[in-house]
Amino acid sequence: MKALICNEFGPTDNLVLAEAEVPTPAKGEVLIDTKAAGVNFPDVLTVQGKYQFKPELPFIPGAEVCGVVSAIGEGVTSRQVGDKVIATLQIGAFSEQCVVNEHATVALGETMSFEQGAGFAITYGTSYYALKQRANIQPGETLLVLGAAGGVGIATIQIAKAMGAKVIAAASSEEKLDFACEAGADLRINYTSENLKEKVKELTGGKGADVIYDPVGGDLSEQAFRSIAWDGRFLVIGFASGPIPAIPLNLALLKGASMIGVFWGAWVARAPMESRNNFDELIAMVDNGEFTPLVTEVYPLNDFKAAFASITERRAKGKVILSNS
Repeated sequence: MKALICNEFGPTDNLVLAEAEVPTPAKGEVLIDTKAAGVNFPDVLTVQGKYQFKPELPFIPGAEVCGVVSAIGEGVTSRQVGDKVIATLQIGAFSEQCVVNEHATVALGETMSFEQGAGFAITYGTSYYALKQRANIQPGETLLVLGAAGGVGIATIQIAKAMGAKVIAAASSEEKLDFACEAGADLRINYTSENLKEKVKELTGGKGADVIYDPVGGDLSEQAFRSIAWDGRFLVIGFASGPIPAIPLNLALLKGASMIGVFWGAWVARAPMESRNNFDELIAMVDNGEFTPLVTEVYPLNDFKAAFASITERRAKGKVILSNS
């Protein structure tokens, strides 16, 4: 099978498309013929050797996949050959075939394509966990989404609207903001040309945002936190801009606000049944027409450099996919 191989930690351009041995499913595992795989910022960090999880070299990167079960290991009871599934794994998705634990799979929604399924697990899983379990967002509350046009940003907008929230999209260009509003955002802020804190206050009548979703980090985080409402919840998702912010803790005291870490992968490992329930609810939302997963860029596996460049250069609007179709 063909696969992207990381032989040394460094830039994603150093990955090599080469032949690799087809993996054999062990006890409790299934083999998936990969139709599409999602590309995420943590994949870049993993290849660079900068992520929390540092695999042994050489390895095949990629953490979310959609495809068809082609073989099952001993003791597998929840899946059978021919099932169309979405799956998450630590590494291995950027290949023509991969193995995963049967419990790391969910059935592909009735209305979803393989490309939509490939971009669903991490972004929508993270966003729903953040809004539901971590922020306990309520209908009518105001949500500020930073990096609103990216994969997790768009997923968050769609889910928040389905949950009854009012959404303010914040991004670095009018083009990105147009895209975020097409996805359902109610209001917009261009943080390249507008003061983020002051604009949030203006749009909320001085109250501030009840919940802030921050996958960007850097200088924007403190500006956003200063715009939070009393008893607000600030969701720490990631640091796509690079620098990890140092926010003065007195801001949390003065606003009666909470800073909440969102480590979806660790939560899934600790609460697998609750995670599966989240996915059942999300896929039901899609099948019921409450929102449609957006895929904006699909690249063949051999064009992986362009796919990664869209992520690292922060040009991506929505989800970036590598396809074997």
